[in-house]
Amino acid sequence: MTAFAPDPRLESLRGRLLPGAVRTVRVVGFDGADVLVRVVDAGEGASETGRWRGGQPHFSARACENPALRAFLLGCAPGQVVTGTVAGVHGFGVFVHVDGEPEGMCTGFVRVPDLTWGWIEHPSQAVEAGRRITAEVITAETRSGQIALSLKALQEDPLIRFADQAGLVRTGTVVRVLPFGVLVRLAPDVVGLLHLSELGGGPSATPGRLVAEGEPITVKVTEVDLERHRVRLCAVGRAAES
Repeated sequence: MTAFAPDPRLESLRGRLLPGAVRTVRVVGFDGADVLVRVVDAGEGASETGRWRGGQPHFSARACENPALRAFLLGCAPGQVVTGTVAGVHGFGVFVHVDGEPEGMCTGFVRVPDLTWGWIEHPSQAVEAGRRITAEVITAETRSGQIALSLKALQEDPLIRFADQAGLVRTGTVVRVLPFGVLVRLAPDVVGLLHLSELGGGPSATPGRLVAEGEPITVKVTEVDLERHRVRLCAVGRAAES
């Protein structure tokens, strides 16, 4: 496959364009739902650009429509700790009114994996509407007008205190039956995976036929992986039962 040299004009433009910078552009065409524009650079003429896919920048006209919103978003840096009030709780995540945002806006959003280290069936088990929260900024995007937040980032990883349990036998509770195994709660915020191969019951067995949610089960902790936040388990006395 032939490798193409990068366009020096694009590389030069990339070095001068910073996230959040405002530029005047001219519409030059359309590509599906995207609008292709030409950046007007008074010093060096015009350079065609579009999305930042394939080395092209991605622009937003909407981000310039509300100067107060844009200024607020640019003031929220990744890693910054903010406070706010939960505006809505949904199955896909949580909306948050971040303190200081422009009136009438709702700029904060917390994805389900960023709510808590513990196992939850629904975000409503972690927060409720009207609750005051403190969270860490992951990203703040002027293009979408949204701040991605994390509550989990301000909480200690429970596996740090659980790391010394590797090799020990524990009794837990089955919290979810999956096609490839079961999830077992070993502590309030610690859930481990017991693979189907460890459950026994023969090659045609399924986890749902061997265990049920809510059932107590005795397992051995075989691995506590802090980097991947993963706990692996093996069954005690089950693998031989087939």
